[in-house]
Amino acid sequence: MPQNRPPVGALSSAATLIGVWRPVAHRLALATLAATAVLIVLGGLVTNTGAALAVPDWPSTFGHNMFLFPWSRMVGGVFYEHSHRLAGALVGLLTVALAAALWREGGRLRQLGLVAVAVVLAQGVLGGLRVVLLQDTLAIVHGSLAPAFFALLAALSMLTSPCGRIAAASLDPALKRPTAVTAALVYVQIVFGALLAHAGPLDPHLAGAALVFALVPIVTVRLRRTTDAVAAPVATLLLVLLGVQLVLGVGLLLARFSLGSSFGGQVRTAVLLPVAHRLVGSLVLGAAVVLAVRASTAVTHAVALRASGTGREFSGSL
Repeated sequence: MPQNRPPVGALSSAATLIGVWRPVAHRLALATLAATAVLIVLGGLVTNTGAALAVPDWPSTFGHNMFLFPWSRMVGGVFYEHSHRLAGALVGLLTVALAAALWREGGRLRQLGLVAVAVVLAQGVLGGLRVVLLQDTLAIVHGSLAPAFFALLAALSMLTSPCGRIAAASLDPALKRPTAVTAALVYVQIVFGALLAHAGPLDPHLAGAALVFALVPIVTVRLRRTTDAVAAPVATLLLVLLGVQLVLGVGLLLARFSLGSSFGGQVRTAVLLPVAHRLVGSLVLGAAVVLAVRASTAVTHAVALRASGTGREFSGSL
């Protein structure tokens, strides 16, 4: 056996679970992730139906306690706006519960749980100030922060899963930088999209899309060839999501320039296309961040050998 490769048993021993798996934290992460996806859809409906200011006050709703507002009055734009607020409150509660579960984990997971709480609080305040101050800039920041929060939850869902708690011994450490650049580029593209949604320029968004579609396939093809239980399937998922996003993006361009009388003029299409585009964009960012985080746990064979039987080398990966 070549000296630069460790015995199979050593690698198996090195790829041990990091700490004790607690399913509660993982389930809370998944629940918060799902609730945030619903929240992003509702946020898109608020923006694209023009319901952003349907409720003129905050944190109250037409003078009522937000949680006691009569369901009979939730009609039209009020339905979208108030549903968005209620879903935001649910996501906030789930995030606090998730942070409490991650507190027991200690280390990086504890820190990420606290970051999640800080972000969800900031997001709630930004949404409220948007109503009170009537500033489009706040709406852009609010819309840009939501996908970042979703991506953080996606990473936490991976890190708290059984597969995610195994160090990525089969990944090339050289993938750390390109996966991080990919995630950053996808996020910049989402920010350009948020600007475009509020009458921003189209050219930066198109340029960003071209870069994303050029870089992502290059990075994912390397990840798909690995045997890593997380990176390989997530890389495939990212490519599928990117294809869906391309179709939705082309559809939005056709709708924007009204190419096709029946296509661009329908209200339902004008609402559902950008909402779907926003959701899939968040999913793309989530997958890209998961790959970047996963690549950050990549270890060399030498490190795997030193960690064999102890798992100590992997404690810092999280």
